[in-house]
Amino acid sequence: MIMSPRLRKVVLTAHVTTSLGWLGAVAAYVALDVAAVAGQDVRMVRSAYVAMELIAWYVIVPLALGSVLIGLINALGTSWGLFRHYWVLVKFLLTLLATAVLLVETRTISVMADVAASGGDPRGLPGSLPHSVGGLVVLVVITILSVFKPRGLTRYGWRKQEQQRREERAQRPVSVEE
Repeated sequence: MIMSPRLRKVVLTAHVTTSLGWLGAVAAYVALDVAAVAGQDVRMVRSAYVAMELIAWYVIVPLALGSVLIGLINALGTSWGLFRHYWVLVKFLLTLLATAVLLVETRTISVMADVAASGGDPRGLPGSLPHSVGGLVVLVVITILSVFKPRGLTRYGWRKQEQQRREERAQRPVSVEE
């Protein structure tokens, strides 16, 4: 199913907005994570952990889920397809992986925020830097794939391309020379 040009632009705009919003929110989260792990002021560290939970649940998770859903709609509703090009498939799989890790990690984030908010000294909490920095790297790789669109068709993509070429040749008028 191919979307109309207007609908395609709306879906693409929504996808770019959710995807880059996710990237920006993770960058802000990384800054808070660094402040929480490296900070010496108890109030600042406590605030960073509480803010990390808020950003994770109310900004990052919705943007991640929106990016997955809208990306799937975009892939299935355009000629790019989901399984035709390696870069689209890799991008989608990385997005699913990043979202799955995020959803698992949010439990840990909530526990750290609860401990920090309980009144104790939160400076001994481990933070989530490996996950947050790793997530940021994965999102940058996904963005690079979106911009550069490396060539390479999957086997399915080759078959679809060949099928389309055969159909186009069959529809061409045959010239008869006399």
